[in-house]
Amino acid sequence: MTGSAPAPQRQARAVRLGPRSVAALVLVGAVGVAGVGWPFLTPPQASVNAHAQDAPWLFAGLLLLLVAVVAATISESGLGPKAVAMLGVLAAAGAALRPVGAGTAGIEPMFFLMVLSGRVLGPGFGFVLGSVTMFASALLTGGVGPWMPFQMLSMGWFTMGAGLLPFPDRLRGRAELFLLAGYGFLAAFAYGAIMNMAGWPFMGTLSSNIAFHPDAPVSANLAHFLAYHLATSLGWDLGRAAATVVLTLALGAPVLKALRRATRRAAFEAPVTFEGPAEVSRPT
Repeated sequence: MTGSAPAPQRQARAVRLGPRSVAALVLVGAVGVAGVGWPFLTPPQASVNAHAQDAPWLFAGLLLLLVAVVAATISESGLGPKAVAMLGVLAAAGAALRPVGAGTAGIEPMFFLMVLSGRVLGPGFGFVLGSVTMFASALLTGGVGPWMPFQMLSMGWFTMGAGLLPFPDRLRGRAELFLLAGYGFLAAFAYGAIMNMAGWPFMGTLSSNIAFHPDAPVSANLAHFLAYHLATSLGWDLGRAAATVVLTLALGAPVLKALRRATRRAAFEAPVTFEGPAEVSRPT
């Protein structure tokens, strides 16, 4: 008689996204795409181009409010005390890791922790964690400015994407580490490109060959942006991507194990029950 292999255990999620949370994420995603991509989405005669220097500030303020609304919506849908405690611990760890090596070729260990956390704790928790971690690190390093809401949104997307990777309940071992390392490598470049798109319109026309020109056609501005991106941040993004891959492959297995053990012990999805006072038997 041969025994069958045990069925894979469903991975617990700190937050289960409901319809309201999904709708809020879609809304902030749409505004975020408009906020970073408006130079390529509007024709030269569009009225928004007349406010090229004002538009980034407007989108930054709107995004900050929307990210806060999304975090509140997700929290309301099931972010209990245990999840809040884990959120605080991971956000503090990520904020502390960000300055480590940040001044050397873009090496930022925070990104690998966000990938692993999003993988274990799911996309809803991942979006809140990425946004809160970037907000805390901005306060810690003094990096507060109009770029901060875009950083919060980009890191929320970065961490949420790790939670959306396939086979969270079945894929384990080296195959999972290679999947996470590959995602971290590509997402690190995507993060750099998004942040460049958000800051590029601030340049004005000081560098005519790579600056945004409101009256130029979309194709010309796209060529300017590619030149700007390659000249200013390709090396930085490569350092970030390489560091994420190396740390994921070297430390991913024990960190994933620790996160999953903590998630099981926290029992986020277990129903909370309250027992009445125990009856005291009286002597007869």
